[in-house]
Order: sequence, then structure tokens, then C-alpha cells
Amino acid sequence: MTIDIHSCRDTNDLRASMASIWHYFGLPPTDEAVGNFAALVGPERALVAHDDGALAGGCCAFPMELTTPGGRVKAAGVTMVGVQPTHRRRGVLTAMMRRQLDDCRERGEPVAYLWASEERIYGRFGYGLTGLSADVEISRDRVDFFTNAPTIGRVRLVPLAEALGPVREIYAKVAAGRPGMFARSDEWLMRRNLVDLAWMRAGGGELLCALLDIDGAPAAYALYRFDAKWERGGIPAGVVRVAEAMAATPEAMRAIWRYLLDLDWCATIKAGFLPVDHSLFLLSAEPRRMRTQLRDGCFARIVDVEAALRARKYGPGEVVIEIADVFCPWNTARWLVREGGATRTDRAADIFCEAAALASAYLGGFSWAQIVASCRANAASEEAIARADRVFERGGAPWVPEIF
Repeated sequence: MTIDIHSCRDTNDLRASMASIWHYFGLPPTDEAVGNFAALVGPERALVAHDDGALAGGCCAFPMELTTPGGRVKAAGVTMVGVQPTHRRRGVLTAMMRRQLDDCRERGEPVAYLWASEERIYGRFGYGLTGLSADVEISRDRVDFFTNAPTIGRVRLVPLAEALGPVREIYAKVAAGRPGMFARSDEWLMRRNLVDLAWMRAGGGELLCALLDIDGAPAAYALYRFDAKWERGGIPAGVVRVAEAMAATPEAMRAIWRYLLDLDWCATIKAGFLPVDHSLFLLSAEPRRMRTQLRDGCFARIVDVEAALRARKYGPGEVVIEIADVFCPWNTARWLVREGGATRTDRAADIFCEAAALASAYLGGFSWAQIVASCRANAASEEAIARADRVFERGGAPWVPEIF
């Protein structure tokens, strides 16, 4: 078997690349899906694999700019990775990952980023879990805030076509200071966040945008759907499904969630992909009633250690990390990490790990103490672990508010 992998040349190639993962959704990619995808990713950032003319697999990568602790980095948002069922366990995925990571390096994207449908697959290629994500299911009649506060601002429902400006502004403010979030272009917002296609409704209501203004300026928004339901006897049992709620200040976050929790005819509020340090957990008077479920968040692959480490800030001190990277051997070295980035060194190592462990520490989702305790890294001493954690300052927990 000879696998030919090449960048997509046109939308027909892109359709073929997408078809491998869409097969598992039970249908071929629609013209609408291919068009939306082509507008965001471009055929040249998608790969398609063939075996003697037969489709074998495909994968794509969005161009992204990712927030790191104290900085930003260019990244490849890996998506639509699939292998035809006829070509499983034949090295197709490994070949595609090899080509994709080489392309990332050539394009100057130090980090690759993805949501894993099956987590264990990507560790083979140096991807590491960057943090956890929380889903909540809130019973409206049992959850309230721990203290009452005066209502601030004014909430209004805004048509999606008119929401671009304020949503762009508020999201950008939040994303600038939260590791894991990525910049959204207007094209992205209109095609992925502020769009209400029939298949997205999943039998529920239309996508609504609630905008909170404080002193005449946009301060928060919530994108949500209301699924109307009634129990026996006509008791309202509606479900609010929150796609995302963003706010520029803590007060605005409290106010927009107060709005969501107060919606009439609602019995349950569901929200997903929340960071584990979301203010909602401490705002709630009864957080147990939120029925929180933790799940794995995004996975990252450090493609270029030197460039990636240069794109974040550090605390006082310095630490030497010895990286073993079989899949991207150019990263294999000892790296002296301190304010300003990382440089190769011959000094004795403090931390010994593979590339996936560095990815877990990179955005601050896990401390080096946690990584060593999980046997994902070794340390020269307890002092070395403590020093590594001082150097790798952590901001807020990583947050990726949407699947891509």
C-alpha cells in the first residue's frame, strides 16, 4: 500500500478530505458545510490521503492565534481528522500527522491544538492535555447566587445579524487575558458563532443573543437556545442551552448569568465547555446543585519548543527542562527556560519529560508538581519542581469555549 498525501487544490479535494470524518457522522459533507469550511480554512490548509486512487483519509488545520499566559502564539487548529474504515491500522493517520506537523513548522506555527474524539490516539504524536473543561446542568428552582446584588445594566435581545460588533468587542477582551482562547475573525464569528442553521437546533429553539449594556456600552452577551417543554399537568419544564456567555468584567458576568437563571418557563439551564475556575462555581449558593461534570479539554502539540516558549511570560528564576521528542526530533534538547523564552543549554536538567508533558504545562492547566505526580515527568529534586512551577507562572485555567 502506497499512501499519497497532498494539500487540497480545490473544493473537490476539500470535500474528499472532509468525507473521511463525515463518514462517521453517517452522511457525506453538504455543499453548505464545504463552503463554510473553505471560507475559514482554505483548501491549502487541508490534507487528503489516497491509496492507489481510493480515499484513505483527511485532516485540516485552521490558522489561529492562541492566548498563552501573558502572550499570544500562532497555532494550527487541527480538525476534521479522519481515516476511512477501509484503511484503519495501516499507518494513514501517522503519515497525515507527520505531514501536518511538518507543514505547521514550515508555516511558523509553533503550536498545534485540537479537540480529541478519542484521547489516547494523539499522545502518540506528542499531544498533551492542556486542561479540564466543565459542563453544568443547573436546576433553576434550586440554584441561586450566594448574595443578592443590585441589578446593573440593561439586557436586550439583539438579532444575530446585528450582534457582530458587540460580540466581537466583548469576546476579544475576554480572549486577550485567558489562556487557551483564540482570536476570532469576523468571518469566523458569522459562520460559526452567530449563525443559526437548522441542523444546529437539534430539535430545539432558535439561537438568541442577549446583550448586556452598562452605561450605554456593551459589557456582556449570552448566546443561547430555549427548548420549550411542559410536564404532565402543564408545568413548564423548558431547557435553556447556553452556547456561550462572555463578559468584560466580573459584575457583567454576574448580571448576564442572573438573566439566564431568571428566564421564565425554564426548569433547567445547561452550559458546557466552562473553565474549571469559572466564577459561576463561587457565585452559586449551592454549587452541588449545578451537577457539574468534568471532561478533558483541548490537547496541544508543541511543534517548535523555542518559538512556543518565547510566546509566553515567566515568573522569577530559571529551570532546565530536558525534552525527549521522537516524533519532532528537532525539539529534543535541554532547554533553559526563563523570562524571555528558552535557549538550548548543556546545563544539568531539572525536569525530564516528553513533548506531551510540556504541552500540559504550557498553558498553565497543570502544574509541574501535578505532571511529575502523574508520572508524566521526572524531576531532579523537590526544589526543582517548586522552581519550575514558579517559572511557569499560571494565569486563569485554560478555556476553549467551542468545539472546532
